[in-house]
Amino acid sequence: MAMTDVLSAEDIKKAVGAFSAAESFNYKKFFEMVGLKNKSPEDVKKVFHILDKDKSGFIEEDELKFVLKGFTPDGRDLSDTETKALLAAGDKDGDGKIGADEFATMVAES
Repeated sequence: MAMTDVLSAEDIKKAVGAFSAAESFNYKKFFEMVGLKNKSPEDVKKVFHILDKDKSGFIEEDELKFVLKGFTPDGRDLSDTETKALLAAGDKDGDGKIGADEFATMVAES
């Protein structure tokens, strides 16, 4: 499954482009711009599984760094600061990774 099966290619391009500058990433604005916030819980889970590159059932810190590339190959890597901020926002139980439910909560709160 591709990200464009769930989200519009135009929205993805706009959202990723809006955060092309280093240290500019804001997950709340990004999830809204990309159209994820208005998707069904099933679609949010599909996006989670696309971003969970190693299929562990979690998005770990090393996968978060490449989260924009998960939406489009032209996405930039997040900086260490941005990655840690995203992890802190999503990791509600403090286990150092983001599970599917934590991801859904993070999207819903954006």
